[in-house]
Amino acid sequence: MENPRVVDRLCHATGLFLVLSGLVHVLVFAVDGGPWYGPVSWRKPITFGLSFGLTLIAITWVTSYLRTGPRLRSVLLLVFAADCAVEVGGITLQAWRRVPSHLNMETPFDTAVSMTLAVGGGVLVALLTFFAVVSFRHRPAGPVGMPLAIRSGFAFLLVALASGAAMIARGVVLTRTGHQEAAYHSTAPLKPLHGVSLHAVLVLPALAWLLSRSPWSERTRRRIVATAVGCYAAAVASTGVWAVLTY
Repeated sequence: MENPRVVDRLCHATGLFLVLSGLVHVLVFAVDGGPWYGPVSWRKPITFGLSFGLTLIAITWVTSYLRTGPRLRSVLLLVFAADCAVEVGGITLQAWRRVPSHLNMETPFDTAVSMTLAVGGGVLVALLTFFAVVSFRHRPAGPVGMPLAIRSGFAFLLVALASGAAMIARGVVLTRTGHQEAAYHSTAPLKPLHGVSLHAVLVLPALAWLLSRSPWSERTRRRIVATAVGCYAAAVASTGVWAVLTY
């Protein structure tokens, strides 16, 4: 499948399916109830379905502005879409089984699921880092403000990837040393930082795109995007300080 338009449509459809999966589990949570926080909660298929779905849609869109070969981009996007589906699928499966999805080594099956999610996370990090590097090596295309929005979005996304890796690393260490329950709760301080920085790659380019359809001058639009980047940086810094103080 080498047609970029076909690949884009497939990735958008997959992203939409993941978002719908998250929304369906909002209804499941409303009917079934249970805790919102904790390692066993309907929160996980809700938040991961929404986050992965939106991220897949965003990455598919913003990479169309990157200066990379169409065939390479298509292949990487297909891998990314499949990986997102596997991640959300594994998390959702474990939620229905009423067991933790991450850092769960209680049974061979749970260990297999946990390790699959960890490996999938590594693939996500590699793919997104590649796209981030491309965005900085070659100026992205697009309307006024879009190159800054894309580069800033990917920079914040790298913060999200680093914080996610730190959560997994700390949890694995606690699990390996026999502190399973502590491992489940060890990720809490980094979750705000991870969540806020994760979606800049959608929010900032979307703002630049909307501004490109406004009657304002290029100078004004550029300033608005720059201000938004600054505000987003402040939000990421604030959650970073919170993470350091509570880690």
